[in-house]
Amino acid sequence: MNKDQLEGKWKQVKGEFKQKYGKLTDDDVTYSEGKFDEMVGKIQEKTGKTKEEIEKEIKEW
Repeated sequence: MNKDQLEGKWKQVKGEFKQKYGKLTDDDVTYSEGKFDEMVGKIQEKTGKTKEEIEKEIKEW
């Protein structure tokens, strides 16, 4: 998946992130938009999941 595809996918799943990971705020999402690695780090911190688990969930969406 190239960067443009990843950014497109991010736009599609941004709302699902907010629903699934209710601890994320709009500020978390806004700040991290376009910075996928930072967003994965925030999700890891808040959920305790590994980067691989999170990326797998994203690919399945």
